This record gives sequence, structure tokens and C-alpha cells, in this order.
Amino acid sequence: MTILIALALLAAFSASVYMLSRRRAVALAEGRSASLHSLPGYHGTWVALWAGVPAALIIILFAIFGARIEDSALRAQVPAAVAELPAERQEVFWSDASAIARGQTPSEISYQGPIGEALAAKTAEARRLSVIGLVSVLALSGVLALCGVLLAYPRLSKDFRARNRVEGWTGVLLIACSTLAVLTTVGILGSLIWESMRFFQSVSPADFLFGTSWDPQIAMRSDQVAAKGAFGAVPLFVGTFLIMLIAMTVAAPVGLFSAIYLSEYAGPGTRATIKPLLEILAGVPTVVYGFFAALTVGPSFRAFFNWVGAMLVEGPMDPLGQYLMTVQNQMALTAGVVMGIMLIPFVSSLSDDIINAVPQTLRDGSYAMGATKSETVKRVILPAALPGVAGALMLAVSRAIGETMIVTMAAGLQAKLTANPLDTVTTVTVQIVTLLTGDQEFDSPKTLAAFGLGLTLFTVTLALNIVALGFVRKYREQYD
Repeated sequence: MTILIALALLAAFSASVYMLSRRRAVALAEGRSASLHSLPGYHGTWVALWAGVPAALIIILFAIFGARIEDSALRAQVPAAVAELPAERQEVFWSDASAIARGQTPSEISYQGPIGEALAAKTAEARRLSVIGLVSVLALSGVLALCGVLLAYPRLSKDFRARNRVEGWTGVLLIACSTLAVLTTVGILGSLIWESMRFFQSVSPADFLFGTSWDPQIAMRSDQVAAKGAFGAVPLFVGTFLIMLIAMTVAAPVGLFSAIYLSEYAGPGTRATIKPLLEILAGVPTVVYGFFAALTVGPSFRAFFNWVGAMLVEGPMDPLGQYLMTVQNQMALTAGVVMGIMLIPFVSSLSDDIINAVPQTLRDGSYAMGATKSETVKRVILPAALPGVAGALMLAVSRAIGETMIVTMAAGLQAKLTANPLDTVTTVTVQIVTLLTGDQEFDSPKTLAAFGLGLTLFTVTLALNIVALGFVRKYREQYD
């Protein structure tokens, strides 16, 4: 709360500096803004940036790293009574000292004798360090804000290039944001690779990539069954791509045909009504789709297939009928169909925008040659929009591969190596969530398997994107 108040006060101070500097620029212009190199607003913005940005960076850095610095300073001197405790109890001691200093509830462990005295001393030290750190940062930020004003304000003049300086600040901000995005990607990839290497030290990559049995249960004793577990990921990827194919079978034709209708056949009023209604599907939370699949689509499919099975019993198709009568609510078909409904707006909206971007001259030329509207759509518009449509479909494929909630609620958790859409299956993302749910120990192959799955899925998705990019480039050259 103190940090937020400090940032609010700093923002108010910067706004005041902005108004003061802007008035200064107007006064320098003597009522003629054209005599200034830059508009008065740029002068005010430049001084306000110097007043606010350095101080705000100090406050934000303290909010991020202040607690760690205080904790390191608190642990610099370990009391003798604490040094004799086991490592786990020492961590609890330091956590309790920090928690009590912040006014929070400590653990249920009671501290008596020398340990209690050490806790009281360290709690007082933690409070003192917190106050010293906060006061120091607030003082430093205040000094920086005043120094920024004293540095920037006297430089205001008619010829001062305030606009160029403000644009320089903007360029630095854009570069920082771009660098942060790149570093975030590198950090994610680096963490995946590092933890995956630890996993592959315990499990052979060949067994993981080509194994057909997935049972990542590590026994507590070596004489128990499945003491080493089974980490064959083939059933997970088969289930992932099975559900993805079913989803794209629903989303691709429905979304593409909807886009063609809205772009080429629908009138302005119809388009203004149908397009927002389609795009509403994109805003529905995935858990709602999961409930829809589990409570409506799944029971409907089960009733339909059980009815078909009953019709086939005691006939030539009796084995198939017996099988259909045992179909359950959770199946790959249910998850795939509902996921396809979820993906319709992704395909439809993007394809509609891409088709509308096709030059009207191509349509007019086709009509001038005597082609009908359907022939123009099939032979002119769709080939011209093919690269963009392929990109929209690849976006939908990536979205389908990464979906978790619908699969969890509609397809089950059983890792089966099957291509039957009526069987229960699971996907890579569902297993990642399952492996990392609860209190987990990151030294176990069972938990580290989540990182191996993540890295493999990342590699497969990257390969698909590269193939799609090559496809788009190949056909885009023909229509640019």
C-alpha cells in the first residue's frame, strides 16, 4: 500500500511539473506558439518525464526486489540457536520472523527458550530493515524527482527540441518493451530446456518419444509395482491430434463458409447482425464450453450412440451394437465437437477480414469475363486469400492443441493409444496440469515429465508454424 501511495504522489508531482513547464513554454513564446520549435505540451512532457521516470523506476525495483534484499540482510547473521536446527526448521524460522514483522500469522510451531529469544530479536531486526529500506527508497526517489526537475526545467527555451527528446524517450520505451518480450520468450524456452534435460537424465528420450504406455507414477519403494513408472508420450500426442482433427473438421468448413457468406453474399444489415453474434463465441470462457460439453453434448452423443447400438443388436452388426451401447459421456468426439464450436469465430472473423482485403479489381475483372459470383469466389477470391486463410486455420490449430479445460471435462484423463473418437483420451496440456497440480517435488521424474511434454509440444507447434509460414510465402508470391 505504501508503494502505491508513493507512486500516486509521484504521478501527482509529475502532473504538476507538466503544467508548470507547459506554462513556462507558453510564456517563452509570448503568445505565439509558432515561434517555439516544439509545442508547449512537448516541453511539459519532457520535464515531467525527467521528474517521474527515474524515481518511479527506483520505487518499482524496490517493490520487486526489496523483500529479497531485506531477507538476505536478515539472514546475514544466524543466531547460534538457529544454526543448530535442521535446514527445514531454519526455513520455517526465517519465514516466521518475516511474517510476524509484517503483521501476518506465523506457523503453528512454538518457539521457547533461546529459539524464542532469537525469533523476537530477528523479528525486531526485520521491522527495522523494512523501515530503513522504505525510508531510503522514498528519500532517494524524492531526490531523483527534484534533481530531474532542476536538470530539465532550466533548459526550456524557444529553440529547445523538446519533441525530439520526448520521441527519444518513446523510442527507449519501445525498445525496452521489445527487449522484455524477447527475454521473456528466451526465459520460457530456457526453463523448459533446463528442466527437460533434468527429466531426460532419468528417462530415456527414446522411451519418452516412442513409448506407447503413459503411467507416470513413481512408487515410494523399489519393490512396488511400477516403481519406475511409464513415460511413453505417444498416447498423449495421439489424443491431442485426434481431438484437434475433430475440432478442425467442425471449425474449418463452418468458419470458412460463414466468412464467405458474410463477405460476399450477406447484405449490410445481415452482416451487422450475424458477425457480432459469431464473435460472441470467442468471448465465452472455456470452462463454460466444458460445462456445455459435459452436461449437454456428452449425454446427447451417448444417448444417440446407445440408440444406434440398440438398433444393431441381434443382427450382423451385433458386436458394433454391443460396443455402441457402452459409450460414455466422456469421449474424444465430444471434446472435439465443442472445441470446434469454440474455434468457429477464430476462423470466421479472420477469414472474413482477409477475404474483404482482396482487391475489388479482381472481382470486377472476373465479372467482366462473364464469371458468376460462385465461380468468382471459387476461382479468384479464395486463391487470392489463401495465404491469409491458411494463417487463420493455423491459429485455430494452435488454439486447439493448447486447450485444456474442455478436454479435461469432456474427454477424460485416460491415456489411450487409439484413433477411435468414441473412446476416452487425454492430451498433452491436460497431463501437464495434472502433473503440476498440488504440492509437487521438482526432483521427481513424475513432475519433471511436465517440462518434457511442454518442450515437445513447443517443438511440434513450432514445426507446424514453420510449415504454414512456408506455405503462405509460396502462394503469397503469386498474388502480391
